Amino acid sequence: MSTPWLIALAVAKVLPKKATPLIFAALGGVISENGGIVNIALEGIMAGGAFAAVVTSYRTHDVVLAIFVAVLTGMALAAVLAYFALAQSADQIVVGMAINILTLGMTAYLVSTVFGQPGASPEVPGLRNEAVLTWVALALVVVVHVILYRTRIGIHLRAVGEEPRAAATAGINVVAYRYAATIAGGALAALGGAYLSVGETHIYSDGMVAGRGFIALAAVIFGKWTPFGAAGACAFFALFSSLQIVLQGGAVPAQFLEMLPYLLTIVAIAGFIGRARPPASDGVPYER
Repeated sequence: MSTPWLIALAVAKVLPKKATPLIFAALGGVISENGGIVNIALEGIMAGGAFAAVVTSYRTHDVVLAIFVAVLTGMALAAVLAYFALAQSADQIVVGMAINILTLGMTAYLVSTVFGQPGASPEVPGLRNEAVLTWVALALVVVVHVILYRTRIGIHLRAVGEEPRAAATAGINVVAYRYAATIAGGALAALGGAYLSVGETHIYSDGMVAGRGFIALAAVIFGKWTPFGAAGACAFFALFSSLQIVLQGGAVPAQFLEMLPYLLTIVAIAGFIGRARPPASDGVPYER
């Protein structure tokens, strides 16, 4: 078999693993931003979910419970963002970055405290077939699309993200919808983190999220704040992450391959951001 075909087969094998955590996190961003809350804390929420899943699996040897605890952790972190954004009218970008810094620092400290070794946990029980979560992610793309565009809840949520005052006049509880959307988005982002730990590697290590939360946020923008668009953008970014792995050891310098997914993220957003229109009230505090 020729080299291009071998590369294509290798990429096809790696691509789902690289795309799955991005899709979970990007769907979380799509839901929260359609409701008007910018969730730049996706990176920290993924890390929190990954760590919570590993600790739970380590203590209980129950992978299903580990994923459930990861989801609860993501919901709790997202609730913090929602509280400061809605109850305190705080800058959503600042709060999100604070959550990222706090979570990444706390998990790095707790790795040593819980496991007695710095940097990484020991191997824990994980999913025997992480492809289960890949299929869940793909199914959720369809589910989120149907909810956003084919249900009353979705119509109300998008109204809240576009014109919250008009939505409130029509009897829609803007604050409740924004809380719900942000917390649901946190649950999905944490699923992406759980995939990285108990799904793919069966450990937690410092820096394992490696900017995926920010790439997922870029995918939301590149995908025009739609589930299918964001999922397609995730596949695009994951493709180059897969090439990075497949082409290692070849003629292309390793340093270039390592920066390729992040470089393409910046290039894609820089070239696309001017043509992308977010929900009109995305990131704008709602004053009742």
